[in-house]
Amino acid sequence: METVGSAAFWAPGSQILWRYQENAGEGFHIARPVTVVRDDEDLLAVWLAPGTECVKPVLADGASLNSVPLASRYKEPRGTAFGHWRGTGVLKLARPGEPWSVWLFWEQGWRFKNWYVNLETPLARWEGGVDSEDHFLDICVYPDRSWSWLDEDEFAQAQLDGLMDPQAAERVREAGRSAVETIRVWGPPFSDAWQHWRPNPAWGVPSLPDDWDRTPAHLSS
Repeated sequence: METVGSAAFWAPGSQILWRYQENAGEGFHIARPVTVVRDDEDLLAVWLAPGTECVKPVLADGASLNSVPLASRYKEPRGTAFGHWRGTGVLKLARPGEPWSVWLFWEQGWRFKNWYVNLETPLARWEGGVDSEDHFLDICVYPDRSWSWLDEDEFAQAQLDGLMDPQAAERVREAGRSAVETIRVWGPPFSDAWQHWRPNPAWGVPSLPDDWDRTPAHLSS
């Protein structure tokens, strides 16, 4: 990690973790090893390579979360499981302090598919990576610059189940409206032509560390 002034940045090619904390919980239920593409005072860009071993949330019996109706999904006991990222890789972009990240998806053969705005808490950096908490609501942005809300049903159910109070939900909606305005004026990172980016072929697939769920200083202090 390179230190520039009072900020520390990872060099391109560094391997870090991108994690999500449990909603209304203390542990981590999503962990994805990624490779740093760019990291500076304006942007963190990372590459999630195909085949990467990741941690994902599952029901306590190991079944997929989607195997139960949404009305009971957030009330069921949960655990975590290991799996490998399927399909093409994902480029993730996050600007410091912003309550969302932007993910880029491609079809096979590098045909660009869409941008995906993941509403979440601003990334908290630590020596091994970045942490956030997902806010359920998302936005899909298409190559023609049109967009649509995603997972509004999950967002509503999370509120019904007490995972998000009305004030927090309104902050998420406001973050979403801010993201939509960025889309409308076609500001960064949408305007930065990241859809034409390609990963360095010399990069390997990062490994999931045994202590992927360790508590960093920003949570333990």
